[in-house]
Amino acid sequence: MPIVKPVQSAVADHKRLPSALQISIIAGLVPLLLIIASQAFADAGLWRSEGWQTDFSKSSIEFDEILSGGPPRDGIPSIDNPQFVAAKDITDLGPLEPVIRLDINGDIRAYPLQVMTWHEIVNDEVGGTPVAVTYCPLCNSALVFDRRVGEQLLDFGTTGKLRNSDLVMYDRQTESWWQQFTGNAIVGELLDTDLRMIPSRVESFERFAKANPDGKVLVPNNPNMRRYGSNPYVNYDSRGAPYPLFRGDLPSDIGPMVRVVVVKQDGEPKATTLTHLRDQASVKLGDVELTWESGQNSALDTSRIAEGKDVGNVVAYQLNADGSRGDEAVYDVTFAFAFLAFHPDAEIIQE
Repeated sequence: MPIVKPVQSAVADHKRLPSALQISIIAGLVPLLLIIASQAFADAGLWRSEGWQTDFSKSSIEFDEILSGGPPRDGIPSIDNPQFVAAKDITDLGPLEPVIRLDINGDIRAYPLQVMTWHEIVNDEVGGTPVAVTYCPLCNSALVFDRRVGEQLLDFGTTGKLRNSDLVMYDRQTESWWQQFTGNAIVGELLDTDLRMIPSRVESFERFAKANPDGKVLVPNNPNMRRYGSNPYVNYDSRGAPYPLFRGDLPSDIGPMVRVVVVKQDGEPKATTLTHLRDQASVKLGDVELTWESGQNSALDTSRIAEGKDVGNVVAYQLNADGSRGDEAVYDVTFAFAFLAFHPDAEIIQE
């Protein structure tokens, strides 16, 4: 099967924002103000003037890699006191709408992307484990992290910053900055600390509710706070390239917006295109088996998430020594441009 390797080329035009981009940041839908290059880059002095107490002397990145996404710190507010309703009592989710399914010690919960799109982070405790459930729409990256670092219990918010179009989180205890895509602290006191990723899956609400009628489903604390159920990134996953908020090099031998399934284990991540997985129904990446079944709306297609195109359901299983399926493994379904931005030497299997 062919292998795709990243190629440094095809830098996006960053001076024009497509008029279709409408992102809500406070109430209702308002245009996100993208700042031109000379204004979008920030530095430690500017960030300190914004009130950050972060230790900017500790960093593993170049500061000019970080852009303002528009909203200020916590302008996209995390959910810190999540509320839930049993799946059997939910009436305002379409059957194929995507939810992040999390099961820890039999405590099974679902976090709908129609809510996560507007909040991006939920600080929760599931099955006795403090977790941060996260979703970055611009990368379509849905990951769950253990909020414990040594003896510290952290809770997370949004910085309002992006790196490689990915959410930069911060913890409220040390104000260190964390890359959502990798779970790594990139700036601050906890520099180079890695959050432990917890297996989860994105599946349709119908699949979740059928298997877990009493499972807990996240609901908005204030249903009128945002336009829940709507997608502010209309047709994003049909674009030829990410928004100009991405300033990296684009790959030339795979479409930047091609969905790829990434297995995130120790060592180098492995990836295959979602199309290849769909065509094969099952693909093995190392000691992880991926499966695909139809029946899940894209959260980044039509204006109503419940009407989005079918991208299917992916499950990742850790394989035992005898080749049988074991526990679920950590995986992510993201865009090729984002995967290669963070893992430029990685390979992507294509059909």
